[in-house]
Amino acid sequence: MEMFPEYLKAFVVGGLICVVGQILIDRTKLTPARILVGFVSLGVLLTAVGLYEPLVKFASCGATVPLTGFGYALAKGVEQAVARDGLLGALTGGLTATAAGIAAAVFFAYLAALIFKPKDKS
Repeated sequence: MEMFPEYLKAFVVGGLICVVGQILIDRTKLTPARILVGFVSLGVLLTAVGLYEPLVKFASCGATVPLTGFGYALAKGVEQAVARDGLLGALTGGLTATAAGIAAAVFFAYLAALIFKPKDKS
């Protein structure tokens, strides 16, 4: 029963991030691609100024699973690699930290394309 509050916090925070994205889709002329880039960039920016880490500690997966969490992972990877490898870490840290997620996305997208036979929109 003590896990319920953790699940609730993750659900509420992740849901609020998704609500913001849906509002941007419905109320603005921004394309989904621009919203995606904005969320990832916002995650990097909030991590850089120290505001995203407390959110991750509070909501765990509710903050790390949405797109802002990908930006957080990129920023944390760069931060750790720069501390370890110096300036070269600024170029390698983000991709190293997110490589598993990127590889999984490519693999499952390929698998979905094999199963569902994608077509052009036209």
